Amino acid sequence: MVSLGCSKNRVDSEQILGMLKENGFEITNDEAQAEVIIVNTCGFINPAKEESIGAILEMAQHKKGGNCRLLVVTGCLSQRYPKELREELPEVDIFWGVKDKDGLVRKITEAVGGSYKCCSEDARIITTPSYSAYLRIADGCDNRCTYCAIPLIRGGKASVPMEKLVEEAQRLADSGVKELTLIAQDTSAYGTDLYGKPMLAELLRRIAKIDKLHWIRVLYSYPNTIDEELVDTMVADPKIVNYIDIPIQHIDPDMLKAMNRHGSAEHIREITDYIRRTAPDFILRTTVITGFPGETEGQFGHLTEFLKEHSFDRLGAFAYSQEDDTPAADMPNQIDEDVKQRRLKRIMSLQQGISLAYNKKRIGTVTEALVEQISGDIAYGRTYAEAPEVDGTVMFSIKNKGLKPGDFTMIKLTGAGPYDMEGEEI
Repeated sequence: MVSLGCSKNRVDSEQILGMLKENGFEITNDEAQAEVIIVNTCGFINPAKEESIGAILEMAQHKKGGNCRLLVVTGCLSQRYPKELREELPEVDIFWGVKDKDGLVRKITEAVGGSYKCCSEDARIITTPSYSAYLRIADGCDNRCTYCAIPLIRGGKASVPMEKLVEEAQRLADSGVKELTLIAQDTSAYGTDLYGKPMLAELLRRIAKIDKLHWIRVLYSYPNTIDEELVDTMVADPKIVNYIDIPIQHIDPDMLKAMNRHGSAEHIREITDYIRRTAPDFILRTTVITGFPGETEGQFGHLTEFLKEHSFDRLGAFAYSQEDDTPAADMPNQIDEDVKQRRLKRIMSLQQGISLAYNKKRIGTVTEALVEQISGDIAYGRTYAEAPEVDGTVMFSIKNKGLKPGDFTMIKLTGAGPYDMEGEEI
């Protein structure tokens, strides 16, 4: 299985692998040995599409000189462009979208001469380190941002019933997971389709009762559905780390309107200010887009000034990608690519300074760290301030020779860069 794209896609891959294993398949990490190769694609923005096509072509080579009998392409790209891919990639035996995993597993099983059997609801093989896993609490999205193709690919929001999520979280904890990261296209709107109101705070309270979990983290929370109850819930329980990812995308009111971003610039300011007042050590992460159609230098300046005044500890930035069949793709005043990239570089340069200043303030503090790798007397890991896969690393000297990946230990932070930090075990 070659899994590309976001953590939500990773969960899809893990579920497909689990279902295949229940149908008698042996899973291997070596493509040269595999008789069946699956590429789970990403189709979100143009660079992701290019990466997906490259991965498909690379895996197709194993049909010529390897053991591969069946090449399968699934995921967002094949959901979005099934006809075009079939015409351009005859090497692929099966194209599948993002829905009906049972149907996909049945087709693969029967294609190699097997007999399909129905899979259990909890079929899943974790592909992250055994101590850390993702819990996808909803699929799809109702926000309909004008630049985004996700609703076209995955449909409207479909929250997973709370009881099922608590059961899955318990299973993951029983299997050795200590860090659980909640994900969705819009985590803070969890439950509005099932319960008539946002229920993320209640879900967090229930999951926090699971004894074996040590850290619970939340990513992909849209600002319009983040409220004081959610923040207070996170601050009140020590298991729920003081870290939240709030993709604002922009702050200029006209840009937010053009993007069809729900909520206002005023609410973004209010909720970030409330978080800072409530818990000064709370980590705020965000994402912004540069070069959206019609973005003027003044509007871009509005964004940079906001980031200076309401600084985020972590930030990801993307140049606007003109996506097929989205409203923004047909908007006038498309921005030249060189302007998008220039603005992107300015944002990232600004953020480097902000992140470095924040990390320097942490020097001398004592905090808990999750060990992820050990090399001699040096360990590499993360504190509550670093989310898996998207943030930096903490390198620290260790005294306890019995430490192993997945353990927690207390460290003192001694050095800082814009992304990574250094420390020593105490």
